[in-house]
Amino acid sequence: MAEGLMKQLYGQRAYVQSAGVYNDLEIDGFAVTVSAEIGVELSRHRSRSFDEMVEWGDDLSGFDLIISLSPASQRMALEMTRYAHVNVEYWPIMDPTGLGETRETKLQAYRQTRDQIVKRMQERFGPATR
Repeated sequence: MAEGLMKQLYGQRAYVQSAGVYNDLEIDGFAVTVSAEIGVELSRHRSRSFDEMVEWGDDLSGFDLIISLSPASQRMALEMTRYAHVNVEYWPIMDPTGLGETRETKLQAYRQTRDQIVKRMQERFGPATR
């Protein structure tokens, strides 16, 4: 969700590549739904893991900034960049998976997460440029 939001808000201002600790392959349907509500298309997006990035030749030292949204991804990012000059920031964003009993309460949790990400991006990178 964060990659799609960044691209929507800031366009070509920065190269954005999302990665996680695990490769889930498919994007969560609730994330797709709440992103579409604000014009962000995620249905064709595929998640990648840090390990997969390395396998495909992405050099993490080529990035200026890595933002992790979970404690596990923070640990992985710090480990993988310990010999590189890369800034790593941790944004404690709520993980909406597993929250809510009904479809609507689940969507509400995902909206809350989406809005937290947008707020942090705007605090860090300024007003949207698109």
